[in-house]
Parts: sequence; structure tokens; C-alpha cells
Amino acid sequence: MRNDVILYNNSKKLNTFRELVETSAEKYGEKNAFIIKESMDKNPKYKYISYNDLKRDVDNFAQGLIHLGLEHKRIAIIGKNSYEWAATFVSVLSSVGIVVPLDKGLQEEEIESSLSRSKADAIVFDSNYIDIISNIKERNTTNLTQFICMRENDTYTTMQSVMELGKQDLENGKTNIYNYSVDPKAMSVILFTSGTTSLSKAVMLSQDNILSNIYSLDCMIEFFDTDVSLAFLPFHHTFGSTALLLFLHNGVCTTFCDGLRYVQKNLTEYKVSVFVCVPLILEAMYKKILVEVKKQNKEKLIATGTKVCNLLLKCGIDIRRKVFKQIIDQLGGHLRFVISGAAALDKDVAKGFKNFGIIPLQGYGLTETSPVIAAENIKNMREGTVGKPLYSIEIEIDSPDEKGIGEIKAKGPNVMLGYYENEEATKEVLKDGWFYTGDLGYFDKDGFLTITGRKKNLIVLKNGKKIFPEELEVLVNALPYVEESMVFGYPKDDDVVVSVEITYNKDYVKDNMNDISYDELHEIVWNDIKKINQTLPTYKYIKKLFLTDEEMIKTTTAKVKRFKEIEKILNKEKETNNK
Repeated sequence: MRNDVILYNNSKKLNTFRELVETSAEKYGEKNAFIIKESMDKNPKYKYISYNDLKRDVDNFAQGLIHLGLEHKRIAIIGKNSYEWAATFVSVLSSVGIVVPLDKGLQEEEIESSLSRSKADAIVFDSNYIDIISNIKERNTTNLTQFICMRENDTYTTMQSVMELGKQDLENGKTNIYNYSVDPKAMSVILFTSGTTSLSKAVMLSQDNILSNIYSLDCMIEFFDTDVSLAFLPFHHTFGSTALLLFLHNGVCTTFCDGLRYVQKNLTEYKVSVFVCVPLILEAMYKKILVEVKKQNKEKLIATGTKVCNLLLKCGIDIRRKVFKQIIDQLGGHLRFVISGAAALDKDVAKGFKNFGIIPLQGYGLTETSPVIAAENIKNMREGTVGKPLYSIEIEIDSPDEKGIGEIKAKGPNVMLGYYENEEATKEVLKDGWFYTGDLGYFDKDGFLTITGRKKNLIVLKNGKKIFPEELEVLVNALPYVEESMVFGYPKDDDVVVSVEITYNKDYVKDNMNDISYDELHEIVWNDIKKINQTLPTYKYIKKLFLTDEEMIKTTTAKVKRFKEIEKILNKEKETNNK
């Protein structure tokens, strides 16, 4: 199935990253491309980077890297989201060579392995990694010849000094960056998928892969050069970096999140209008709103306001943002829409934001697809789905069952070149031009795609019944005290027992349940699980509960590492039984 209707046809397909840099500077000039907070003081100072400034920095840094002998070389980046990270990424792709973004959450040995596996020639790193980089340099197990620190330090070449080299070269008439030859369909990015060093795969993406995805998103979603985004998702992940590039292409100003607990403050501080994040964040924000509504005894008022707004909306009159201004102001007052990906967003949460006048758009994709293959937009929305295929992308359901559910496969210009130096793994997922995602889903009669779960997460009982854990997690996560949950098959004899691990919100329990004991809380939670069970077919009943206040093991994009978490649970059970 494909969706070939261009809804916003003012977009233009770019051929190279060099073109992105030049056209953005030409169109948006002195408009802010980035706002950087230079201190966390009570009265912080801000630095404003215009699109012209960005082009200048990219040109200088790219030319400086070439001065160091890195033309057509592989350059790794590691660090938190920052202007320096973004400028490095764009510089390398626009005029230098191949970029290797590394997960900032990796352990030292994993960083070293990734550098070795990708055959990186240089690394640009945040100053927080100086000790790790020094250890790796001393062991001399990689191909690295250049070590460049993003900030001032006493040990390594700095990004600023490399920019100065490039600036001098350009002033002296050396113009390598403008003559740099790019094959848009050749490997330009090596990205490691989530997982341990032994399990992660190195995805090869071309400039055409990424830029075609940006074009497809441009066709589906309308942005304005007055929009402000908050960079929350890590740039080393394709969802984060593609969003960054999409915003640069549309003249959006990017700001940086100070941390998870500062999201709401940053939304207000920067007057954010566009927020790209994961469902966990949106669900937490929505729960917080509901708790506040309950405290103020305004549930009936909100319900009445929602009914009135939705009735008028059917007549073409939209007063949602006026009626719910107080709630919108809690989220900064300017939030226009939120884009959610990486997992399914709870239907009630999506509906709740929409009722308030903040449009929640869901998307779906993978690193291997650069990344988005399906998404909602304001003209195509349906709660519980991830929208329709993007322009120029085909999606089909492979070997659907009686309910139409099967493995999702995709074809389009955004599909990866393959896994680096892993032909066997490449052949497993790329067949006859189709990429097999490993996700299960189905299309409804109107062409909206619903994800039912990950193929490898599917719980299969001895009697052949199949259970999608994600489906049950949505129901469990709706409980007010639940921070996060994971449904899985607990091994018992030659079968499995449908089980759930719940991390409860300590603050919620403290504020709403007085001095309750763990056993009492366990009983309350178990009774709520029983109520959920009553809404389900018998074979889907959750029969075992693990309750904790410990955060689950996650990737840096907030996805639970299920098999690691299950291993942790089983080990704890074993220790308890051995006592």
C-alpha cells in the first residue's frame, strides 16, 4: 500500500547535504537556527546562531577537517545533543566524508568496539568523554588518527581551532569544500542499532536515503519558519538527527533540552511550538495534567469543555486552544503539535492532547529506513494507528493471518544500503527490494497502519494462542501510579505464564496513598490487574505480577531492553528462591 498524495507540495527534494546547507542559509539568513543556553544560572545567558552563522561554521569546520587530511575519511561523533554535535554532523556530510554517530550511552569497551568496527579515522567528542577517549587512544586498537574535542581543554585539538584552520584556508583561496564530489547513493552514514556490542548492527545509509525521507516528511507535515523545536531525542538516533535536518530545511529554530525533569520548563522558556519525543514523555505529561485537574476538582469542567469544543469543531469552529488555554500554558503556551515515535502512544493520551488543541502526530520507522515509513498528519489522523505510508514509500503486510496481521515490509528510496560488513544479516531483512521490519501490524479499510507488536516479543502459549505484550501494556500504563510496564512470558515448565513487571511512581504513591506498605500496594495493583483481566479473553489474562520502583533497563531512546530486563527478573527470582 502506498500514499502518493502530496499534501504540502511547496517542498523540494534535495540531492546533497551541501545543498541543504546552502539553500537554508539563502532562504533563512539571519533567522535563528539554534538557541544555546550558556549557563544554568538563575538568569542564564543565551547565544543565538543564525542560519548564516551555521553555514559559516559548517564551511570553516569542514575545510579544517580537510586541512587535517580527513577528506573522504570516516569521522565519528559522540556526545550529548549540542550545537557542536549538529554542526559536526552537517559539516562531515556536506563536504568531508562519512559520519559515524555513536550512542552517548555506550560503555567504554562498546565505544572502542564501534570505532574499530566502523574503521573510523577521527572522532569529534564532548569534553565529558576525554578520559574514555584517552584510554582508547593509549590502547591504540582503532584506526583513529585525529582526536577533536568540542570544547576547550588542555589535551586535545579543539573544534574551534579546526574551524580557524578552515577559515584561514578559505581566506587563502582553498575551496576543497565547494569542489567536494558526493555520490548521493553511496554510503555516507554508519549508524549502530540499539543493543550490546555483539548484537548491534551497523546500518549503512546514503545521503539520498536521508534526504528522500526528509522530502517525504515535508510532503506530509507542514512546518513554518516561525516554529521552535526542543531537541529531546538524541541526535545519534535517526529519529533525532532526521528531525534536526528536517527542521533546518524548513527554517525552524532548534533549542536544547536541559534534561528529562526540565522538559516542561524548557517548553515555556523557549516558547516551543514543535516537540518530537517518545510516548513515555507525552504520557507522563498528560498524567501530570490529569492529576492537577483532579486536585482542582475540574474534571466535570474539562469534560463539558471538551464536548462543547468537539461539537463546534464539527461545524468548522475551533475554540479548543482558547477554552483550554490554562492547560496549554502549562506546556509553554505555544505548543502547536507533538510528534511521537519509537513506540505506540496510548489512545487516550493522543485523544486528550487533541481535545486540548495540541495535535499529536504519530510516526513509525526504523534506523534501517532513515527512519520514517508511515506517519499521521492533520488531514490523516486516527488514534491507535501510526497513520499512512509516507509519499514515495510502499508498505505491505507479509503473510497476514485471519485478522490481517503479519510482518510489515517496506520499499522506497529511504531503505538502507545494508548492514556494514554483514552480508548474512542484510540478506535476512532485504529481499527483492523489500525491507522486512520484524514488526507486526495490519492496515484498516481506510489504509491506516496499526502496529501490534514486535515479532520477537510475541508471546506464544503452548496451545498456540498468540499475545501481543504491547497491547496489554497500553492497558496497564493507564493506571495512574504506573511509571512504566513490561508484559512478557514467564517460563514455567514447557509453557509460559503471561506476566507483567510494573515500575510504580514513588511520588504518586507518596502523595495519594499515605504511608502504604509494599504488600498493601502490591494488593491494590494486583486487584487493578484483575479488573483489566476481566476485559480480556481468558488466554490473555495476566497471571503474575512483579512490582518495583526500579527503572527498567532502556536504550537511549527510552525503549525497554526486554530481554535484558527479563534476564534481570529471572536472576532475582533465582536468588530469592535460593535463600
